[in-house]
Amino acid sequence: MLRTLKELITGQAAAPLTSTPASRPPEIQVAAAALLVQLAHADGEFSPAERAQVEAALVRHFNLDPATIAEILSLAEHEQKQSIDDFRFTRVIREHFDVGQRMVLAEIMWGVALADGRVADQESHLFRKLGHLLDLQPGYLAEARRAAQPGPPHGT
Repeated sequence: MLRTLKELITGQAAAPLTSTPASRPPEIQVAAAALLVQLAHADGEFSPAERAQVEAALVRHFNLDPATIAEILSLAEHEQKQSIDDFRFTRVIREHFDVGQRMVLAEIMWGVALADGRVADQESHLFRKLGHLLDLQPGYLAEARRAAQPGPPHGT
């Protein structure tokens, strides 16, 4: 399966896009995971809380089992290290996610950044950059951050 995932992310194989998150092509799952992993590493540490947040997001939004999550995270980390820029991942997301889905991803990204209890300057800078590459307006990003903040529901 890892070889199949690698073929998909490198563009050597094609998979049809379907409408349910669990059946989305692994290329999309790896791209989303790569962005989450990059954001988690931005402050120089991938904390256990951040890893748990990434894994929970993959379970919740892609309905993946633990073995598949481990494979996708491993491939995402490898692809992220090999990548010279963020465009290859953000392009996949922009092509396959509508604005609402990209906003959900932004909320998940803020959840990862906030998982260790603080947002480092590097994480904040990277978030703005990724938000721009994902074609999300600053207002959307601010709303995603408010939604990801721990505590009581916002707007009450």
